Amino acid sequence: MTERSALTYKDAGVDIDAKMQAIERIKGRAGATFGGHAGPIGHFGGTWRLPAGPDRIMVASADGVGTKLRLAFVLGGDAHARVGADIVNHCVNDILALGASPLFFLDYFAAGALDPDVLALVVGGIADACQDAGMALLGGETAEMPDMYRPGEYDLAGFIVGEVAPDRTVDGSSVRPGDVVIGLPSDGLHTNGYSLARRIAGLTGDPGHDRAILAQPLPGGDESIGVALMRGHRSYLRDVQPLLAKGIVRGMAHITGGGLRDNLPRCLPETCIAKIVQGSWSIPPVFEWLVTEGDVPVEEQYRVFNMGIGFTLIVRPIDAESVTTALPEARVIGAITPRVTSDEAAVQGLSC
Repeated sequence: MTERSALTYKDAGVDIDAKMQAIERIKGRAGATFGGHAGPIGHFGGTWRLPAGPDRIMVASADGVGTKLRLAFVLGGDAHARVGADIVNHCVNDILALGASPLFFLDYFAAGALDPDVLALVVGGIADACQDAGMALLGGETAEMPDMYRPGEYDLAGFIVGEVAPDRTVDGSSVRPGDVVIGLPSDGLHTNGYSLARRIAGLTGDPGHDRAILAQPLPGGDESIGVALMRGHRSYLRDVQPLLAKGIVRGMAHITGGGLRDNLPRCLPETCIAKIVQGSWSIPPVFEWLVTEGDVPVEEQYRVFNMGIGFTLIVRPIDAESVTTALPEARVIGAITPRVTSDEAAVQGLSC
């Protein structure tokens, strides 16, 4: 009988030692975010001690970075930290849209073969963004799955939990006709629209080919295509929290996949629609280039891309000036009007 060599998990493509070494490297980064509320890393779940006080509503969300990851695979280095921060900020904005403050975060990182340096960069970006948001990175899952991903590729997801007092929840139910829509600028594509953007740019996934394209100057801009496309997903937490404390915000929307057309209606009562005025804000050069280069129809532009507006606030007209004074980059971009017919589009004016 022919003797067979003993097989190990590492022979099959899973290096447990590398995973454990990587976890040890990131424990300190995650632990620095705890702020006295979270338990130690290393058990089967993360713990969070609720602060004493009145009842709170827990708000949770989960999301991913999408195919922006494919740019990180090509560019490497700081791009890995960038997508780590992006997933945190995306989730923070999602629960912020209900008025919630973040408490803790968990991540999911999966690759065919673990690269400890890449993992450290990604989780380092996550930890830094968690610290900026004042929340704990409790832990997460690091999965090594041979044959599931091509070499150098990984997937990334994030999970957030926050809290809000019942009487501080902002669900849009108090929005009324006559209220104004205020837009807060995005820093770029954030984490949506990258499948179309990559197709327009001619990116194929071949590192050499794609790096050459991403190094080209952005037409109409003062940076490269790669820099413009990799701009981070902005967090609106610090901008919006003081306004929430004043109790002047009636509705909020995080402008992600679906753009203004699909996201703004999510914070409107059935009896209302929003009329958005095109030209009331500056559209960043990266969007101008994408829609021109790809000959993207107007309706598609405002469903695939955020087009320069990353977050919206709905307030009474009397409060609009105080918002734009506090946030100089903010712009009044529209108004709330009554819905006349049941089939009337919830957002109007974008194609005018």
